Amino acid sequence: MKDCIFCKIIKGEIPTNKVYENDRILAFKDIQPQAPVHVVIIPKEHIPDVEHLNAENASIMADIALGVKEVAKLTGVNQTGYRLINNCGKQAGQTVFHLHFHLLAGKDLSDRMV
Repeated sequence: MKDCIFCKIIKGEIPTNKVYENDRILAFKDIQPQAPVHVVIIPKEHIPDVEHLNAENASIMADIALGVKEVAKLTGVNQTGYRLINNCGKQAGQTVFHLHFHLLAGKDLSDRMV
C-alpha cells in the first residue's frame, strides 16, 4: 500500500530505529514512546488489522508472537514483564491501518490495567 507509513518503513523509505527483523516481521522503537521501552511489531505483508486475517495469512500471528518474545529478550524485559497492545479499528484507537502491536515495558504498568 503506497500511502501506508509502515509499508514505507518496511521498504526503507522512512528511517527507523530497528530492534528486530526477520523475513516476515519488523520491530522498531516507537517515535512517541509511552514507556521507557516501546517497540512496534509489524508484519512485512500489509494487513490492515486483525479483522483482515484469514486462512491464508493468519500464520503471521505466530511469527508476531515469536517476534514479541525476541524483542522482549533483546530489550531486557522478558524477565520483568511487558504489555502487548493491539488496537483494531478507528474506535479502538487504531491510527495506522497496518496490523501492529505495541510492546510497552521498563516501568510498572500495573496501575493502568485494561
